[in-house]
Amino acid sequence: VQLQATGGGLAQAGGSLRLSCTASGLTFSKYSIGWFRQAPGKDREFVAGINWNDNRISYSESVQGRFTISRNDAESVAYLQMNSLKPEDTAVYYCAGAYLLKADTDDRMYYYWGRGTQVTVSS
Repeated sequence: VQLQATGGGLAQAGGSLRLSCTASGLTFSKYSIGWFRQAPGKDREFVAGINWNDNRISYSESVQGRFTISRNDAESVAYLQMNSLKPEDTAVYYCAGAYLLKADTDDRMYYYWGRGTQVTVSS
């Protein structure tokens, strides 16, 4: 089982990046997907989530209106479109899967985690 987050990089403030979370070895459609991030010296925090069964979406207040989460179950991939990036969005971003559970802000609800991808936003 593997989740892999890709698409990070360097962006200027106001710019955009799109992250992908690609899954293998699991029935992707049965997993809610959460995106989390961790900045240096800070705790990991919830960014966005999408449910496995009803595609209900949730965002943290800090990214609401700027980030968009989506999923394509046929291709076993989830996305995080990040627009209007700010320097405070700089972090390592992780995707995680929760089996038959709703997407939760609590990272303990997620069983599978991908290796993170670094996002750096310059001012």
